[in-house]
Amino acid sequence: MGGGGGIVKKIWCCGAKSFPSSEVEDVPEGHVRVYVGKDIKCKFEMEANFLNHPLFESLLRLSEEEFGYSYDGALRIACEIDLFQYLVHLLKTSNPSVHYMDLSDLISKFYASNAAAPPQQ
Repeated sequence: MGGGGGIVKKIWCCGAKSFPSSEVEDVPEGHVRVYVGKDIKCKFEMEANFLNHPLFESLLRLSEEEFGYSYDGALRIACEIDLFQYLVHLLKTSNPSVHYMDLSDLISKFYASNAAAPPQQ
């Protein structure tokens, strides 16, 4: 596959026509709406520039295999919601380790950190 945002451009080109105008107007400038999850989907807004990160490109490739390129009003990302939130957190906090991970590293680190965390009450 080509580098540097090819999958993002393909998704934008294929799905841009399906954005309802109310969906686009509700999203702040510089952000994009995404639906996350395989069966039950949650709607999130995130910084659009995160889509250029190699980890998001990997998630988008997996999502393309699961859902195809068409979508209705938002990108669809086929991963666990908690994993998505973990990745966004790493990117927002400018965690340097996120630049050296591939998708399998991210998943391993996510599950390792959750296994070490005390149970929520």
